[in-house]
Amino acid sequence: MPINSSGPDWVTVIPRTIKETNKLELYQGAGTFPSGYYYKDQWRPRNFKIRQFNDPDSITECLQRKVVYLFGDSTIRQWFEYLTTFVPDLVEFNLGSPRNVGPFLAVDQKHSILLKYRCHGPPIRFTTVFSSELRYVANELNGIVGGKNTVVAIAIWSHFSTFPLEVYIRRLRNIRRAVVQLLDRSPKTVVVIRTANAQELGPEVSLFNSDWYNFQLDTILRKMFSGVGVYLVDAWEMTLAHSLPHKLHPDAVIVKNQLDMFLSFVCPLET
Repeated sequence: MPINSSGPDWVTVIPRTIKETNKLELYQGAGTFPSGYYYKDQWRPRNFKIRQFNDPDSITECLQRKVVYLFGDSTIRQWFEYLTTFVPDLVEFNLGSPRNVGPFLAVDQKHSILLKYRCHGPPIRFTTVFSSELRYVANELNGIVGGKNTVVAIAIWSHFSTFPLEVYIRRLRNIRRAVVQLLDRSPKTVVVIRTANAQELGPEVSLFNSDWYNFQLDTILRKMFSGVGVYLVDAWEMTLAHSLPHKLHPDAVIVKNQLDMFLSFVCPLET
């Protein structure tokens, strides 16, 4: 039966009020293939000029007075490990967490930088995880106030490669809703999505993993966050385009380029 409207039966579309968001579609690289290329081991996106963060001081200057949240699987845990290794002032606190699970915390007191990593909720293929640490990304996002000094990066795909697409879609819908709510209450929050990447498929891994299936997950991820106002680190293209062999956890030179792109979103070049 039809349900009669209890109020106005029309919708008013309010235009964007923050001019910065008008540029976000450009950074998402929608419809651009390939999205970039390597020149002397430096990734060069086709849509915008990326900054090179070749020394710890440049990274520290970019992240000064910022809180950085990293949520997801081990492919974004690599970012945490790279930053705490490369930037000497970013000191990791020993929380007694399992090395492949987390949570992890690093602080640079002198420059007021706080870096956090937390794995996503099930399904996960880690060996042992305390039930108290099984937290969903959407719930964690709902607890973030946000603001111009808040940066969020999310990577969630690898542990869903053995599940139907419907499971992945349902998870991304919840995360998308939480991201939209975060940007509604704090539009200047920087939200970055790291895509999937190709990986090495040996005899054992190929029994339950497939780049073809991961590409389907990656396609869904891009569609789900298209038009939301988030930035995209195209790890898929960055892995395929390099001469190094494919790995679930890419080598340092690829991770460095991923972080250069991530930090370029946080601290874009002045125009």
